[in-house]
Amino acid sequence: MPPSLTNVPSSTHQWTIAVLGPGGVGGLLAGVLSRAGHRVICVAGRDTVRTLRQDGIRVHSRQFGDFTTRVEADTELREHVDLCLITVKHTALDAALERVPAQALGDALILPLLNGVEHLPELRRRYDAQDVAAGVIRVESTRTAPGTIEHGSPFTEIDLAGAYERLVPLAAMLTDAGVRTRVTDDETAALWAKLAFLAPLALLTTRYGLAIGAVRTERREELVALVEETGAVSRACGAPTDPVQALALYDTFPADSKSSMQRDAEAGHPLELDAIGGAVLRAAERHGVPVPVMGRLMAVLAADSSRSETTR
Repeated sequence: MPPSLTNVPSSTHQWTIAVLGPGGVGGLLAGVLSRAGHRVICVAGRDTVRTLRQDGIRVHSRQFGDFTTRVEADTELREHVDLCLITVKHTALDAALERVPAQALGDALILPLLNGVEHLPELRRRYDAQDVAAGVIRVESTRTAPGTIEHGSPFTEIDLAGAYERLVPLAAMLTDAGVRTRVTDDETAALWAKLAFLAPLALLTTRYGLAIGAVRTERREELVALVEETGAVSRACGAPTDPVQALALYDTFPADSKSSMQRDAEAGHPLELDAIGGAVLRAAERHGVPVPVMGRLMAVLAADSSRSETTR
């Protein structure tokens, strides 16, 4: 595996970067990259575009401090860029991609930072497959209003997987902007490492309406069971995970932290149940891995989500 790229040399090259979906993750990256001197074009809906053009992006961050930075904004990508970050929710992906026509991208590198493991084939069918890299991000960041980002975690970390030669400059650029980035050669391992870690916490915090601290104490037995089940599915898919390490990492999170799925539920937004829990269940079925706790939890969450959609 190639080494970590957290100490790569800085570069003076200015990138032109499109950010499809300037929400919690995309808005944070747009702000950080703009502050680092890159040209950033946020692609979003009309109301968000209007706000970004007028006020820029306002970031309140434990890692980067508080700052406001200017970005460009449009409802559609209309020119070639060096990089396109796809940072929308899975539930909005199909509609959002209409804002980024393939002909506008040129030979841009496309980096989706989505939850789940099933989006890459779809993106590679839509765009030039060799331009779509695999990536995952570890961060707690929320859009509290259009253009306003609350970054709660003291870190922002990205793992990239794919053609090492092409990803090295990207990793260098991100690292130079303060986003700790490394390149690996195994996209399956990278994607499943994130999903196996995310799924138990996202589903439990959402199911019980509890912050992370309460989940890891009051629902500890279920948490352990889910970590073991998702770890078994991940291993069956060829991506070894360590349940003990995952549980230890959960215990380091601030007790009042919430998952993004839980925040979506509280706000009445559609949930990424299918991209997160559904992906685990489908992989478990393909490989014959029993996941009874995950199955029961997903059934309850799906029923609750359906009722919420009906009453909305």
